[in-house]
Amino acid sequence: MHLIVGLGNPGAEYAGHRHNIGFMAVDEIARQHNFPPFRQKFSALVSEAVIDGEKVMLLKPQTYMNLSGDSVGQAAKFFKLTPADISVIYDELDLAPGKVRIKAGGGNGGHNGVRSIDAHIGNPFVRVRLGIGHPGHKDRVQAHVLSNFHKVDAEWLEPLLDTLAKNAGMLAKGDASGLMNKLAIALNGSNGPGPDKAEKPKARSHIRQARPKPAAKAPETGPMAGMLKKLFGDKS
Repeated sequence: MHLIVGLGNPGAEYAGHRHNIGFMAVDEIARQHNFPPFRQKFSALVSEAVIDGEKVMLLKPQTYMNLSGDSVGQAAKFFKLTPADISVIYDELDLAPGKVRIKAGGGNGGHNGVRSIDAHIGNPFVRVRLGIGHPGHKDRVQAHVLSNFHKVDAEWLEPLLDTLAKNAGMLAKGDASGLMNKLAIALNGSNGPGPDKAEKPKARSHIRQARPKPAAKAPETGPMAGMLKKLFGDKS
């Protein structure tokens, strides 16, 4: 079984916060793959189903962000899961909005939920970092993460959550690179792997476009002149 954890804070007042993008992702996975209603277990809301032939449990800790590891640790112990069996989806300040990075292990980047999980189950679980952007100064970080997404964010947030949910089976199968490619395509190549966008030709003014190029003059002397006369005849 693979455990997919979405991080966030419980309660309606936090539902639209940037810090709750992990909850949003798990909810979208549950919706697209027809998971049964969430139920209380392991100090969390959980639901189980099969995605692409893989048994998956979705888990949303109800302990508040700083104690997320307590909930994840309970589930991991009960099902005898290793860190490799667990993927954690959460918000990342150090990535631009809509950017995604997926890797096993690594630091916590100052994220209290990830730090708590590290302490309970060990480091090398799969981290699915969803960029929410940085407000520009550390004094504004708390207000930034604990505020709602703006309407304009829907332009990248909706395709991101839709594609992540649609391809959640890749997480269960350990295909991080495949999932990154799917996300890159959905977000117009903004997440890195994939071909670079072709450079668009420089625009020309309508005057330049309308003006025909002067015909190239044929050389009148030399070896090239002789070759042309042989091909087309001497019209002089």
